[in-house]
Amino acid sequence: MNILQLEKILNEKLSPQLIKDYAPNGLQVEGKPTIKRIVTGVTASQALIDKAVELNADALLVHHGYFWKGEPEPIRGMKGQRIRTLIKNDLNLFGYHLPLDIHPQLGNNAQLARLLDIQVEGGLEGHPQSVAMYGRLAQPITGAELSAKINRVLNRAPLHIAPDNVDKLIETIGWCTGGGQDYIELAVKHGLDAFISGEISERTTYSAREQAIHYFAAGHHATERYGVKALGEWLASEHGLEVEFIDIDNPV
Repeated sequence: MNILQLEKILNEKLSPQLIKDYAPNGLQVEGKPTIKRIVTGVTASQALIDKAVELNADALLVHHGYFWKGEPEPIRGMKGQRIRTLIKNDLNLFGYHLPLDIHPQLGNNAQLARLLDIQVEGGLEGHPQSVAMYGRLAQPITGAELSAKINRVLNRAPLHIAPDNVDKLIETIGWCTGGGQDYIELAVKHGLDAFISGEISERTTYSAREQAIHYFAAGHHATERYGVKALGEWLASEHGLEVEFIDIDNPV
């Protein structure tokens, strides 16, 4: 498959043109023109690039790519080494950030809901492109039970900030993968029983305690493994490409 054809397929699937983002979505570093083998992963770290080179990949497809707003512009140091490795090995880099968070089937939020058996009901921001979602569990469970389930499913123990009424059952739940901790305020306004995000801030603890909502910080990396993995599996099944997901350990 031609590189521009692959970008067109990805853009048609994820519609990045409809979303205001913090980094360019699509082809970020151009390499060889023909794509047969793709490596997918969460972040275009040096370790992931090196693994893609080792596997003779033609393209690297990630959720966290490069050229973020506000980052230093010079291509030097760590950034320079990463991009030199890509260019030296003729390796294409595709990055999709918010489009891969919010896609209704392949997105990080949709995949987390699937893994945790949450029935999606809508977006916390009140529109289909909301970065944060809300939904309902099939049966109410305790905070300890949900914490154990998150641990089992994501293979990472979450940080659980419980309300004073620790036995308060959870049926309605909001979530936002990655750095979505501040959407907890919208979760409270919706009257939800719990909220899950990847990261936590110091202020989030008090927000959860004082507003009597269960809060779970499940890890930025851990909650965002599944969108890019699902996207790669879709490319393989629908377009016959050879795709392999590589999980570079990150405890954050």
